[in-house]
Amino acid sequence: MNAAVGSAGIALALAACILGAGASLLGTVRGRPQLLARSRVYAWVILASTAVAVAAMERALITRDFTVKYVAEHGSTKTPPLFNVATLWASLEGSILLWALVLAGYLVAMVTKFRSRLGDPMIGWATFVVFSVATFFFALMAGPADPFVPFDPPPGYDGPGPNPLLQNHVLMAFHPPMLYLGYVGFTVPFAFATAALITGRLGEGWLVDVRRWTLVAWSFLTAGILFGAWWSYEVLGWGGYWAWDPVENASLLPWLTATAYLHSVMVQERRGLLRVWNLSLLSATFALTILGTFITRSGVLESVHSFTESDVGPWFLALLGLSIFVPLSLIAWRGDVLRSGARRLAPLSREGAFLYNNLLFAAFALVVFVGTVFPLVVEALTGDRISVGVPYFDRMSAPIGMGILLSMAVAPVMPWRAAPIRVLADRLHWPAWAGTITLVLAVVIGERSPWVVSAYGLAVFAGASAARQLWLAVSARGVKGLAGRTGGGMISHLGLAMVGLALVASRVHLRSAEIELRPGDRVQVAGHEIRYVRPEFLAFTNRTEARALVTVDGDGPYTPAVVRFDNAGASVGRPSVRVGLLEDVQLSLFQAPGDDGSIGLRVVVQPLILLLWVGGGVTVLGGLLAAVPSRERREKTPNDQMQDEASPRQEGEPTGVAVGGTR
Repeated sequence: MNAAVGSAGIALALAACILGAGASLLGTVRGRPQLLARSRVYAWVILASTAVAVAAMERALITRDFTVKYVAEHGSTKTPPLFNVATLWASLEGSILLWALVLAGYLVAMVTKFRSRLGDPMIGWATFVVFSVATFFFALMAGPADPFVPFDPPPGYDGPGPNPLLQNHVLMAFHPPMLYLGYVGFTVPFAFATAALITGRLGEGWLVDVRRWTLVAWSFLTAGILFGAWWSYEVLGWGGYWAWDPVENASLLPWLTATAYLHSVMVQERRGLLRVWNLSLLSATFALTILGTFITRSGVLESVHSFTESDVGPWFLALLGLSIFVPLSLIAWRGDVLRSGARRLAPLSREGAFLYNNLLFAAFALVVFVGTVFPLVVEALTGDRISVGVPYFDRMSAPIGMGILLSMAVAPVMPWRAAPIRVLADRLHWPAWAGTITLVLAVVIGERSPWVVSAYGLAVFAGASAARQLWLAVSARGVKGLAGRTGGGMISHLGLAMVGLALVASRVHLRSAEIELRPGDRVQVAGHEIRYVRPEFLAFTNRTEARALVTVDGDGPYTPAVVRFDNAGASVGRPSVRVGLLEDVQLSLFQAPGDDGSIGLRVVVQPLILLLWVGGGVTVLGGLLAAVPSRERREKTPNDQMQDEASPRQEGEPTGVAVGGTR
């Protein structure tokens, strides 16, 4: 029953995708608005059909309907309810189904938002692109990634349940959906960029249609990356939150290019510059989401995040090739039009600063891309397996990251077209003092590395610069100054400065020890007293846990454990963390309690971890606030007036701000 209903939902959605793409194409090419109007109906049919298919899969998982192969391979009668629901995205077929549901939601939102403009060729072509992408994913589910393949379970059959790592922490219920809301959301900006190239409407008007869609997708992707880092920190037990794993990198790549776009698009809105660059960034962001899905779900690599092997790789490579070839061809076709609006860019100006900012993000993305993809290319060509280690990423990304922090501090306060030194000195006076004081304090407390001291100073410099801009906005507009492009952008800058500070402190000053303890033993680690009280053994419906009761400085007990999932026949560790305002103490077992109660305990002490999560949350909040409509385009802050005095706007020149700046 569930398999039949789900298959029918996918078949109906695929048919609606094909019809919607055809109606959008014919209606746009032949100028028939009635056909374009039908695309709204097809979009709703796709969403409803996909929702039915998802409901059928969830029902199969909840009721343990092992006649569905996906449930038989990944479900279990012993899986707790929350993780039973989350099993939908635990493997390839279910995750593609979730992707399709999110894409259908974005498609409906898009045709509803622009329902009064469906006769506009720009909207028609953009709708056609989204329908075409949707057709690919539903065709995938109708072929090699069918989630509703039937299965004939033997009597008494029970499945293994999802991968133990996927049912060992509640964040698994939120991390993948957030990533997909980000990944899939970039389809809409990509569609508008393609439509702009096809129609030749390459001015700045189409950017208005794209900006908020990009911000929402960027915010969701940021939240997904944050939840993934938090999941890693809480589950894997190695004391870190980012290991430059290929799948982690796959989510970072589109974030980098999207962040670059959100900055450079301001230059195009204000000055009509960087048109080719912005179109390329949007196209690259979409292509990198497809690359990330290919890396995660094709089985081409072994990763703690890659839980599947399949034969969908060629499908995703084909889509990846199209997503690169089509925009590049269109950009080449429209080259003369794109170049016709070019103006000279002043190096010492806000647009110049944003260009340097973009070059840094592009360099960062290139470093991550090479380190992630190069081993895959070598293996494909030679059959040899190589790996690019953490030192490569750390050494290459550290100076780029410091350059980004500097640009975050300077770029938002620079006037357009020209930046008189006296104006910059005035606007950066207090932020510079904050950064300088931080440098001195870092040296006083014993930090001797020039790189680390500089990183601390730049992070505080960037954060203080963002705080100054926020103060000006709030002083002029009250609480409303926190929303919109200016306020939201500066809140994101403030959050990223916090993240930068936490990244440096937690990595540079990480202290760890691995010790063997017997009940009652005490040991000092990094100034903390660790006392092992006793072991504890617990049995649950889906797992057994061997815990160690441990106190930290008399607090606790904390319970690091080794958890065994019987159906899956696998054991995983589960750390326990004492969260502190200034530092965390993470406890994990590398040796489960033995017959005599002895354990192997790993203790990791890291400063400012809490600041990492808080800063990430502030960054996401800023992105969402930047997407909130406001009247700030018609209003001026005192800082805006200073900018206009220093650099009067040319008549008819558009204005615009996204994450990363003020008007």
